[in-house]
Amino acid sequence: MPSIEAVNLSKQYGSFAALSNLNLKIEGAKCVGFLGPNGAGKTTTLKLFTDLIRPSSGEALINGVNVHTNKKKALDSVGALIEMPEIYPALTPREALMMIAEIRGVPKDERNKRIEEAVSEVRMDEWINKRVGKFSKGMKQRICVASALLSDPAVVLLDEPTTGLDPRGMSEVRDIIKSLKNKKRLIFMSSHLLSEVSDVCDEIAIIDHGKLIIYDTLSNVTAKVSGGENVVEVELRNAVDAELIKKIVTNIPGIDKAEKSDGTTFRINFTGGLDAQERILGDLVKMKIGIVSYRPASSALEEAYLSLVKSTI
Repeated sequence: MPSIEAVNLSKQYGSFAALSNLNLKIEGAKCVGFLGPNGAGKTTTLKLFTDLIRPSSGEALINGVNVHTNKKKALDSVGALIEMPEIYPALTPREALMMIAEIRGVPKDERNKRIEEAVSEVRMDEWINKRVGKFSKGMKQRICVASALLSDPAVVLLDEPTTGLDPRGMSEVRDIIKSLKNKKRLIFMSSHLLSEVSDVCDEIAIIDHGKLIIYDTLSNVTAKVSGGENVVEVELRNAVDAELIKKIVTNIPGIDKAEKSDGTTFRINFTGGLDAQERILGDLVKMKIGIVSYRPASSALEEAYLSLVKSTI
């Protein structure tokens, strides 16, 4: 089971504490969003987990191995993308990734196969032999994600992977991150975009002023702040009408409120944790109303985030 763990992890720059006694253990195949304001310590944490910088005290462990004292073994199963690198415009993705595969020690006879698999995972197959200089920023970002996948890692560390992209580019990269979960990977992804985390991640860790505020599932975090009430957003294949909303509230126990969000989505307020959320989803599916997605509402996460971060100022 893949895991990452920070044990009393700290980083000081003179009198400034970029990270203060971070204790965080994440285990299993899932996507965890690492949230916090700019300067909160997100990139510092990721750099400590990849030994790009040394801790002032404490340990960063990957699969139980100390990254700083046993770097090769710890990072053997890790793919990381910290502060998006630039690719030489004259190179093709195949050429750029071949250089990276060589540096990372991928066996020579496996390099082409690994490159093709990684490029396929980011859906850039048809561009593999085209020069990167002609690519959009989103396409370059996808090739950068492919570079993190060359060793078929069990742990993937991503530092704000959609920064600077237009809405289409952001959507493409998010879809790719979602698909990475299918290969039993642990994905730890920093972001300051709440809608992105709500869409992609299973759990969230919130950091501010170098300290961990909370680590839990999305629904538990929003429930803790809202006094036990959760909000999920449900998207349907067809339009939502008032009659359907009334039917849902009447027929499904545990729903405190349901209201239409826009044409094909509605929000449900309910009390309880994951068990209640799972039961309500089961009841909705039985109604055969054409559900295409069911997720914690991003506005609920925003309220929780602002409340938690504000309390640390």
